[in-house]
Amino acid sequence: MGASTIDLKFNLKENFAVETKYQAFYTGGHVQVTHDGDHMFCACGTKVQIVSVETGKVVKTIGTDESSDELTSFVVSNDDKILVTAGRSGLLRQWDWRTGTIMRTWKSIHVGPVACMTFDPTSTLLATGGSDSTIKVWDIIKQYCTHNLRGAQGVFSIVHFHPNISRLQMIGAADDYKIHVWDLNTSRQLAVLEGHCSVVTSLSFTSDGNKMISSGRDKVVLLWDMTSFQSLKTIPVYESVESVILVPEDRRLCQIGVTTDNIFFISAGEKGILQVWNAQSGQLVHKQESCLVASSGANLPEGSLIMQATYNVKLNTISVVTYEHNIVFFRLDDFSLIKQFVGYNDDILDIKFFGAEDTHLAVATNSSNIKVYKLDTFSCQLLKGHMDIVLALDVFPKDPYMMASSSKDNCVRIWKMDSDSGEITCVFSGCGHTHAVGTISCSKLSMKFVVSGSQDTTLKVWNIPTSKHLTNQSNHPETLSALFTEHAHDKDINSVVVAPNDKLIATGSQDKTAKIWNLSGLSLLGVLRGHRRGVWCVVFSPVDQVLATSSADGTIKIWSLTDFTCVMTFEGHDSSVLKVTFLSRGMQLLSSSSDGNVKLWTIKVNECVKTLDEHTDKVWALTASSNEAFIATGGADSNIILWKDVTEQDKEEARKKEESLILQEQKLTNLIQQKKWTKALSLAITLEQPFRALNIVKEILTETRGREDLENVISQMREDQLGVLLRFSVTWNTNSKHCGAAQTVISVILKSYSAEELLEFPEMKENVQSLLPYTERHFQRMNRLFQQATFLDYMWQCMKLGEEKSLSTVATRNGSEDNTNLPEEGFVIDHLKSSVVPELNEDEDDSEETEDEKQIENIKPLSFSKQGSQKEPIKKFSKAKPINGNNFSQKHYSGKKANNLKRKASVKSCQLKAKSQVKKRVNKKSSYSKFKT
Repeated sequence: MGASTIDLKFNLKENFAVETKYQAFYTGGHVQVTHDGDHMFCACGTKVQIVSVETGKVVKTIGTDESSDELTSFVVSNDDKILVTAGRSGLLRQWDWRTGTIMRTWKSIHVGPVACMTFDPTSTLLATGGSDSTIKVWDIIKQYCTHNLRGAQGVFSIVHFHPNISRLQMIGAADDYKIHVWDLNTSRQLAVLEGHCSVVTSLSFTSDGNKMISSGRDKVVLLWDMTSFQSLKTIPVYESVESVILVPEDRRLCQIGVTTDNIFFISAGEKGILQVWNAQSGQLVHKQESCLVASSGANLPEGSLIMQATYNVKLNTISVVTYEHNIVFFRLDDFSLIKQFVGYNDDILDIKFFGAEDTHLAVATNSSNIKVYKLDTFSCQLLKGHMDIVLALDVFPKDPYMMASSSKDNCVRIWKMDSDSGEITCVFSGCGHTHAVGTISCSKLSMKFVVSGSQDTTLKVWNIPTSKHLTNQSNHPETLSALFTEHAHDKDINSVVVAPNDKLIATGSQDKTAKIWNLSGLSLLGVLRGHRRGVWCVVFSPVDQVLATSSADGTIKIWSLTDFTCVMTFEGHDSSVLKVTFLSRGMQLLSSSSDGNVKLWTIKVNECVKTLDEHTDKVWALTASSNEAFIATGGADSNIILWKDVTEQDKEEARKKEESLILQEQKLTNLIQQKKWTKALSLAITLEQPFRALNIVKEILTETRGREDLENVISQMREDQLGVLLRFSVTWNTNSKHCGAAQTVISVILKSYSAEELLEFPEMKENVQSLLPYTERHFQRMNRLFQQATFLDYMWQCMKLGEEKSLSTVATRNGSEDNTNLPEEGFVIDHLKSSVVPELNEDEDDSEETEDEKQIENIKPLSFSKQGSQKEPIKKFSKAKPINGNNFSQKHYSGKKANNLKRKASVKSCQLKAKSQVKKRVNKKSSYSKFKT
């Protein structure tokens, strides 16, 4: 039992790290694929994202999010070397996109932003079409404006150089619905091509440049003779066309109807499909079978479903940009799908791992299509079937190739993935709810049923037919029937979940309650009340008989299924908790909230172990892989983040780091014992141990040639090490105990390098600013110490002078060498005021002492407090009246006990010294001359 507990504790998760972050790389505007087919340039707000066509990952970002200059247009040169961007401010920027550096910035001179741009075939001339009805041509090499072309009216929608550079012609179309042709040799307008009654959206030239095809939103395509500037044919295409692509003249593509030498073109636009037309006959020869971007009957926006289509010769593909910001690549030969990329996901509403070994990720966004990503390449497959926004997803644990979805179209659908090809088809569909179906849950032990909850407050159990029907590959899925329907709550049902044993169902609603239902007949077993706001999510524990609920009140509650009482509440989120799930065999919880945080909880101790804060908006979607090695999150910031469990890696790194630290500590100790100061100090700096470095510096300074050794050690250190040492010195300098070592190190460094070399040290300015105030404080303290030391020396000299003068006076008065006239044993020479002081007898009260003795005892060695400030200065000696003979003045000897033996020894010493000097008959004159000297 104990071993099992330890094992479970060891398996608890502690940290998750970002493995992959799939962000928006296209938010609308122009998309251009390089001629070599390796990269794709996409407009994304103020940036240009460069995406690898092979992997679908962003490899380079041009521009920053902080820039306030919104991107209006960009173009890549025909040699794929130069990128030019235009901002709303009117500035043009020329980039070396491979290095991400700006080569040149200049003003466009347009009155207003630049709407479109193009390069000539030689990549030396750049044309910019502005919103001021003019086209300007720029010489990129010589860096000046060569032409300013006028004549059109309105904002330019397209500009194009004639493919035959020898003609030097510029073609442009603006809001006046006309196509204008200019001669660049004379800057004059050659012709105005009239025929469209709407904005011209695309121009395409034949290989010889003699014919041109134009398209517009007036649902017609025109064929032009560019020699006579006459219209040859008007072809009705019955849809607003955004792009036309001329089929290469040397290709015979039988699968799409290109079998003759006639001119064929491909149109793309409002219908969302590619169509092939014969330009000479005006007949439709081939049409794509199904819509690329949406299901028939789905709620679609007004306007074209395809925003742009371009052909890449190297890849032999047509890249299509849809209104949902998806980029789809088709093979030219048969219009077969090659790959899809999702440029922008909008709000991510739900997310689930899908397929065997969790190789795919199914995502529900603000779209009627379900997006299924392949995790290794992040290429996307769009599942079309729902007619409105998909709200919820769930995968059958018994069969990871089956998935259920619910939508605002009041329907649920069952999807099946082919294990070999990876193609996903809809096999079942069920409609019966009267409002949007906001949540769905699959059976955990079988594939016999799904449960759905709707905004119509009803709960439905749907029966799934037997497995033999799952092989249905037709375009018309079979119909699901509802086994049970129950009015479950008073308000919208936000969440529904099936128990691990397939016997219970739990629901959570906006009416602040969660309910437990028996699957057989949908009978109500219990109501869970306690949340103060609506319940967003409910989930069963995989092990224990408990249910976890999350609510808009910011709490997570765990409920017992035996008596339906709340057994634990988790508080820590600052806003609504939108999703919650169990981890680690039911011992941990993972939750997401509307503030963008994802929290990992340990249930036993009721505490948050880790907070993951990569998202910047509501985290609607949260799921864990089958082995819990990965979790996926998605939110309103349109980011999909794949997290990896790095608990074991963190523990291993911590263990290795600790072992390395122990080895280095031992090595440092050995180096100090061996007095290898250079290596020892360098290692202490590497380990970021300022105290050990301080001790090493002090050890060096205690040596006989300490200063020279320190200079030698510092001279062998690198600049980065010296920078760290200076930073350490700043710390040492704040303490008066260590300021000596710090000032010595600073002195050596400042004297060893010039000012120019010192400025190159890292953080030198900050270090100097930190050193100055404490260094000045230490300097002032040393000045005060020096003054006090000088004053002490002066007092000592005065004491010596007074003693000699007193002795000379006594000798002169007696006039002989007879010792009988010497002062009695009870008196000593007062070395402060030349007065005789009676000796303190052993029998007298030891507590009595003179005021002078108090003052003498106050003379102590100077000391400093921990903050480096000086203690109170030495008190001045007060004047004492002479003490004559036996008339002992009690005024000066107050009667306090003198228990200090040191004071008695000092008095005795003075007596002996006085006797000795009297015997030697010290001359007063010689005493004065000695003092003067």
